[in-house]
Amino acid sequence: MAVSEVYILGGYQTDFARNWTKESKHFSALMRESVLGGLEATGIAPEEVESAHVGNFAAELYCMQGHLGAFFTEVHPAFSGLPTGRHEAACASGSIALLAASAEIEAGRYGLQAVVGIEQMKTVDSGTGGTYLGTAAWYEDEAEGIEAPFPKLFGRLGDEYDKRYGLNDDHLAEISRLNYDNAKLNPNAQTRTWYMNKEHALCRTDDNPAIGGRVRISDCSQVTDGAVCMFLANAEYAEKYAKGMGKKLEDIPRLKGWGHNTARLRFDDKIAESRSAEYVLPHVRSTITSAMKRAGIADVNGIDGIETHDCFTTSEYMAIDHFGITAPGESWKAVEEGWLEIDGKHPINASGGLIGAGHPVGATGVRQLLDGYKQVTETAGDYQIEGAKNIQTLNIGGSGTTSCSFIIGR
Repeated sequence: MAVSEVYILGGYQTDFARNWTKESKHFSALMRESVLGGLEATGIAPEEVESAHVGNFAAELYCMQGHLGAFFTEVHPAFSGLPTGRHEAACASGSIALLAASAEIEAGRYGLQAVVGIEQMKTVDSGTGGTYLGTAAWYEDEAEGIEAPFPKLFGRLGDEYDKRYGLNDDHLAEISRLNYDNAKLNPNAQTRTWYMNKEHALCRTDDNPAIGGRVRISDCSQVTDGAVCMFLANAEYAEKYAKGMGKKLEDIPRLKGWGHNTARLRFDDKIAESRSAEYVLPHVRSTITSAMKRAGIADVNGIDGIETHDCFTTSEYMAIDHFGITAPGESWKAVEEGWLEIDGKHPINASGGLIGAGHPVGATGVRQLLDGYKQVTETAGDYQIEGAKNIQTLNIGGSGTTSCSFIIGR
């Protein structure tokens, strides 16, 4: 049986600058806005949705709430009885939900599916939130009793680059600057009104304290409340949808390729395994190249823009060479040459990424794909990459543990 193609019809993102706890709004209101917003943005009727997948990391901790698939049915009376489910893979939870939805379309089970990525994180103080995030690592070994465990783990990623190739913090500061600058162009970005430049990112004062070795506040992604809803469809539904919108099927973006790998959980075990490897995180590299191979794209030169997982500047630094933009260990060249700018040779995180746009953990993978959709449909507004035909994402859960990548194009 031939594998069905998966089409992407669009969706909706909540404003990542909002604090839903301060607004006294329940988790269900966050989901409701994203789903109803997605229906309105795409012109899809609720009655047409056949199934739904929810990506979420830790609502049981942040919101004392599990069974999140059931919350989808609370959004609209037409959803009562729908098959739904929740997917979790730390910061890659949203991408795992997308993979599950696309697989069901490819299997011929459903013609139209909703995917919601969601996280409400501002329900607790930063210390407690850091402890919750530590459960994305091997908690007893890597997080228990450790303040800010993930900044420390990704600080060690920078240290590993420094050990193998050398690493200048000036290049990390430039990555921070770029993501904050791009976020100013994005009307849904959490930091769009914040102040940040390279000089501040390089500050070694109380204004920019170290929280994880070489990782400082300016190197970190944001604690964010947010939800994103997207709709995926098979060719039959997409063709009818296109006709109803006055378009051709080829005008609707497709999921051209995907990659998915899971490495060992402990950071030390990953590094030990990669001692003699070409790349620091080989499974991240293979995730990226698997998506390219499935899309029929030879290398990064066939990609017009990248939305990557910059949970910290060190993870974006890693992504640069893992995408093949430079040789291993030479990510600094792309930073210095301006290749990562929106109008550069290899634009990265035109949206502002996790550092600038925000990082509601379970929503990030879905947000990345939505921004890819906006780019290839030329609806990204002020952060549009000119002539974007193929956009690739990289979404990472844990310390490089679960890696997912999608290529979206027309």
